[in-house]
Amino acid sequence: MNNYRHSVLETVEFLKTRLEKFPEIGLMTGTGLAECTDSMILSASFEYEDIPHFPTSTVASHTGRLLFGNMANKQVVAMQGRFHLYEGYSPLEVTFPIRVMQELGVKTLVLSNASGGLNPEFKAGDIMIITDHINLTGENPLAGSNEDRWGLRFPDMIEAYDKVLITAAEIAGKDMGSTLQKGVYAGLKGPSLETPAEIRFLRTIGADAVGFSTIQEVIVAVHAGIKVLGLSTITNTHDPDNPLPASVEEIIDVAKAVVPKLETIIKTVIEKM
Repeated sequence: MNNYRHSVLETVEFLKTRLEKFPEIGLMTGTGLAECTDSMILSASFEYEDIPHFPTSTVASHTGRLLFGNMANKQVVAMQGRFHLYEGYSPLEVTFPIRVMQELGVKTLVLSNASGGLNPEFKAGDIMIITDHINLTGENPLAGSNEDRWGLRFPDMIEAYDKVLITAAEIAGKDMGSTLQKGVYAGLKGPSLETPAEIRFLRTIGADAVGFSTIQEVIVAVHAGIKVLGLSTITNTHDPDNPLPASVEEIIDVAKAVVPKLETIIKTVIEKM
């Protein structure tokens, strides 16, 4: 853990010497959602590969760029692309950017992802506010020795997703004439998509959407005392009795079509913080 923390601090020092202002809000975009940062007034931009100790994206739809700038009169750091367990990264590597954000002074994290809809009332193109999650990855980024300077050994996950931010997102949706869905996100390791039997199981245990990201980052954010808002774009829906194949290309197309709406919601929530 000491080596890990040292790497985080070296990354933070690299960034601090190149920034004029430090962020208070973190933004993490998922599959096909990189354009959610288009309204940022940029002050600095870094390719992941140019940042010391930073992992690099291996997924085609994840740009791999760290942006700093102003959004809705707030200082924001935005990740265009995240890291996944299915890429072969460890939980510590997946959550490395969250520790960097913590050391930079980020107090609020807004995460977006693309997910499959499990709730029969959902349709492709819906945006679901994440109210809770189920960790089925078999991994936890807090396993091992605890860094007491970063957080408590046993962080309470009873309210992983901030209720005030959830309400703000709901209001933002209504203001633009759109009712957002709310529900529980199930996180799997991936990368294989779910079987019909797995879909039935996920529905039975109370999941409304399923995906391969978000869980690890949220656990670390809670550990760090960072407030979290999770927004999940429903890119396809699952009916275990009438299963249809889902291609990555179709999922990305749906996600990109939702970007303008998602960006407006994010911008409005940030503006009211």
